[in-house]
Amino acid sequence: MIRVLIVDDQALMRAGFRALLEAEDDLDVVGEAADGAAAVELSTRLRPDVVLMDVQMPGLDGIEATRRIAADPDLGAVRVLILTNYGLDNYVFGALRAGASGFLLKDADPADLLQAVAVVARGDALLAPTVTRTLISEFVTRAPADPVAGRDVLTAREREIVELVAQGLSNEKIAARMVISTLTAKTHVNRAMTKLHCRDRAQLVVWAYESGLITPRRQTRP
Repeated sequence: MIRVLIVDDQALMRAGFRALLEAEDDLDVVGEAADGAAAVELSTRLRPDVVLMDVQMPGLDGIEATRRIAADPDLGAVRVLILTNYGLDNYVFGALRAGASGFLLKDADPADLLQAVAVVARGDALLAPTVTRTLISEFVTRAPADPVAGRDVLTAREREIVELVAQGLSNEKIAARMVISTLTAKTHVNRAMTKLHCRDRAQLVVWAYESGLITPRRQTRP
């Protein structure tokens, strides 16, 4: 059973999400919040598996709420899925840096929302290759000039794996590219996340560009 917390300042949106999620046998809506402060409080108290987080809300917004949840070591198992009307814009970019595991447009098909919850709940990131390419373009212009620490803790194979993750490849595609098993690819990804203290694949993408492991030139490599 996947336990979900719904966060949106519009009661009608919350009701719609609840009706959709509760129609599924393996999903349980454990609470609702109308602002970021309540989202943080309920996440701490209820420990949901997934938080469906709106971005623009009165008071504490979704980005800051995501940052606080991701920064709490006691909430390490809580995953945040950003819901937005705006696509990959400044809001979503900030949310990914804050620790979100992915994002979904509010006008997505119901089946896409259900799949997104399942993907994020199992610890994966909801970052399609097209989304990753847009994220890359953001990091090319926004990444800090001084690379962040951490590259030396990775083996050469792990650095190669992280590059492929940052290109938007799944474990299956990484395995095919490197001629290894999917389980081995997953093991390398998990070890890299552990060494770099990344919550999930989304944070690996963030780290790859902020660390300088990926450069604008490599972005265009097929």
